[in-house]
Amino acid sequence: MLGKRVLVVDFDPQGNTTTGFGIDKSAIATDVYDVLMRGDGAQGAIHRTEIAGLDVLPTTIDLAGAELELVSAISRETRLRSGLAPVAGAYDYVLIDCPPSLGLLTINALTAAHELIIPVQAEFYALEGLSQLTKIVSHVREALNPTLHVSGVLVTMFDGRTKLAMDVLAELAGYFPQQIFATQIPRNIRLSEAPSYGKPAVTFDVKSRGAQAYLALAREMLGVEGARV
Repeated sequence: MLGKRVLVVDFDPQGNTTTGFGIDKSAIATDVYDVLMRGDGAQGAIHRTEIAGLDVLPTTIDLAGAELELVSAISRETRLRSGLAPVAGAYDYVLIDCPPSLGLLTINALTAAHELIIPVQAEFYALEGLSQLTKIVSHVREALNPTLHVSGVLVTMFDGRTKLAMDVLAELAGYFPQQIFATQIPRNIRLSEAPSYGKPAVTFDVKSRGAQAYLALAREMLGVEGARV
């Protein structure tokens, strides 16, 4: 919506991103599993969306089996990077939606990516996995992808009226003093409703607080990127 060409890769076996774009999983012939495990071309698996310049590489439940299949696979950590290489140049941004676990699927995503955005709910338990995640990022950078870095930490489900949310924000500042996005994503019912209509929040209700927060995040990301250049 800010004029960039974007590919969203649904790399979570739950497939929430695929559902959130209104894609019928039962009608998908080729998905990210086929790209990852069978070497199928990503171009043939990409779906257009109603938003100009926004495409999706969807997933199905088949991806759940890839975690075990990758254990004995050749070049198991670099398969996603290889699969995306032929199409990545057609986009300004490729966003990879990772699973919540730190297994071989996530390592594939970290190996394929240049930057990592860490979404953290404004809740206590969300902080517990951060130290493990930062260790894995460090290992991936050393062994597989020296360009990988944390570009931002995004606080979600934020309610600034609560002491817990402010405590989580302060704790994160200790972990990532220079990398917390100024934008926080608030708790917002319209964000929760949008997936059931198969639409991103920014097309479902662009005036909602949640959609406006994500647009502000996109502008912040583009501003940070421009500053780096």
